[in-house]
Amino acid sequence: MDPATLVRKSEYEWWVPATGRMRVPGIIYASEQLIREMDEKVREQVTNVAALPGIQTASYAMPDAHWGYGFPIGGVAAFDPKEGGIVSAGGVGFDISCGVRTLRTGVTIEAIEPLKRQLAAELSRSVPAGVGSHGRIHLGGADLDEMLRGGANWASQHGYGVKGDLDVIEEHGCMPDAHPEWVSERARRRQQDEMGTLGSGNHYLEVQRVAEIYDAAVAEGFGLHQNDVLVSIHCGSRGLGHQIGTEFLREMAVAEPALVTAAGDRELACAPVESELGRRYLGAMRAAINCALANRQIITHLVRQAFASMMPAASLTILYDVSHNTCKLEQHRVGKVSKALWVHRKGATRALGPGHADLPDALRPFGQPVLIGGTMGTASFILVGTHESERLSFASSCHGAGRAMSRHAALRRWKGRQIVAELGARGIVIRSPSPRGVAEEAPGAYKDVGAVVDAAEGAGLSRKVARVEPLVCVKG
Repeated sequence: MDPATLVRKSEYEWWVPATGRMRVPGIIYASEQLIREMDEKVREQVTNVAALPGIQTASYAMPDAHWGYGFPIGGVAAFDPKEGGIVSAGGVGFDISCGVRTLRTGVTIEAIEPLKRQLAAELSRSVPAGVGSHGRIHLGGADLDEMLRGGANWASQHGYGVKGDLDVIEEHGCMPDAHPEWVSERARRRQQDEMGTLGSGNHYLEVQRVAEIYDAAVAEGFGLHQNDVLVSIHCGSRGLGHQIGTEFLREMAVAEPALVTAAGDRELACAPVESELGRRYLGAMRAAINCALANRQIITHLVRQAFASMMPAASLTILYDVSHNTCKLEQHRVGKVSKALWVHRKGATRALGPGHADLPDALRPFGQPVLIGGTMGTASFILVGTHESERLSFASSCHGAGRAMSRHAALRRWKGRQIVAELGARGIVIRSPSPRGVAEEAPGAYKDVGAVVDAAEGAGLSRKVARVEPLVCVKG
């Protein structure tokens, strides 16, 4: 993207002024280098989102933004239902409630290093990964409905959890007002054997070490120390969420053609929040959020079992679990007025500041952990939300490195076995059923995650707490 096409407000804030169909400006948070690396499509999509009815303040893009379906990935927008606000399936994404959960293990790098390969084998055996991967749990009928209503709470009640887990999961592990009856039979069939699985694409199960601490006080509050071993789980609602997104996008495009025309992009199909279609989508979407929360809870249980079989001294506790593909009703200030808004975050992480009432007691003095996935060959980051982010971006920050290259381009450039060998030589153990999947997710196919989090911090969206490096990565 050419920076000259934007209005620079500060080192990390760039505006697309409101013109033509736009109801609000577009705001992109990024360094100049990240702006230059962004596809021109990002500016186009930010502009189109700014034309949607009921949008408030601005159409935002995070530092890791790249082209997506309708909304950019890394896009944030909030809508007021009292002003004709809409809900967009494209503004949530196909992998509804994809998110990251980070676990502390209670052990350090010295304990893990001699066991890395055995641990990698045990984790890959315990947690199925890959396209269409199936787990050991089969859900159907009333059992599936209960899971879609109960989320991680349902999983914990069925033995997949320990005391305290739900306290440190967004929404306490269960999104209220889910409506399984608005989830299609096809979506249900796709999910009935996929609980406790990672899936494919950029999803992963990664064993990591804390390589660097940036904020000692917050790190201590989060229970993080140099050379601690962590486990991060990145996955979502699997086939069920994708099917819900696909079906409702199609229905919205047919039912609300005027809204599509107003936005100038068929991929921005949406419906008024308070319409019958809007309510049905939200009910089905919340069921998918619960599916994702239950899925990460089951995977957590499987990871705990794998560690217990090899390292009885380990004690895996959840630091936090936060999603980055959602639409939720939240209270925010617009000017001097507090409003209830439907906040879409697509490839963007909620980033609540210190003292926020929605945070658990143990984390409230510090702010919300913002869990940023990098690549299997570089690093990931743990950030913390700020008071400023609530004003700057409806309490949102980046979610990962962000793709710099398409999967097809990555396949032309790298081979999966080559990547596994190169990372193995650096002491990073990769386990995957698909060499193709590894090639598609090659570290070089992504932006510099360090530059992304530096921009997020520079813009005031979140602050760096710790950098973590991969030791073992299970990929789809």
